[in-house]
Amino acid sequence: MPTPITASPSATEIILIRHGETDWNRELRFQGHIDVPLNDMGHEQARRLGLRLAGETVQHLLSSDLMRAQQTAAPAAQQLSLSVVTRVSLREQNFGLVEGMRADEIQNLHPRAWEQWLEFREDHAMPEGENARDFHARIMGALGDIAALHAGQRVLVVTHGGVLDMVWRTANGLSLSGPRRSDIPNAGFNRVRIADAAVPTSIEILDWADTRHLDDLPAQPTYDQTRHLPKR
Repeated sequence: MPTPITASPSATEIILIRHGETDWNRELRFQGHIDVPLNDMGHEQARRLGLRLAGETVQHLLSSDLMRAQQTAAPAAQQLSLSVVTRVSLREQNFGLVEGMRADEIQNLHPRAWEQWLEFREDHAMPEGENARDFHARIMGALGDIAALHAGQRVLVVTHGGVLDMVWRTANGLSLSGPRRSDIPNAGFNRVRIADAAVPTSIEILDWADTRHLDDLPAQPTYDQTRHLPKR
């Protein structure tokens, strides 16, 4: 783990939330920028998350502009008496032509792109999509903007699994290549700190993948990128 970052009065604390469950999460489809709504379970997760956040002191609430994130943010906004400010920059990674598809459909329609995706290289993008390097730059830019605008404050950000993966990798000094290794549950609770807005890649993780507020709900679909790799 990286050396802990010393907190300062100008540090920005960010509560990061992945949106609640959608039917496409359950079907393990690539969602990307397609505007998929929460399903009934996702709305229940969002409701419980709102109750969990009611005890937090939060000055601002930001959300990806996609419906599943805004719907997740709504109960928290009500509990915290905050308005939701949407940011396109907080969207999920763009998967281009394969958005809406399951793995088997991509294998059939875009076999070469699928083979390349399984190499998990940071410079690979699905057809007409966004590679991990560009996605990471977009997210770090968004976090830098948030930290600059809200220095010394606590901000709630509702976003997507890929965004949290970029944050996890950056905070732990990991490569952008390789499959996802961190737990990123729907509507899980994550807390990070950025000490200096000028260096948004210098991130301290304070809490990660806390789902105590969801404990008695059915198990979530597992997004395991390694399940597609050949067995050795």
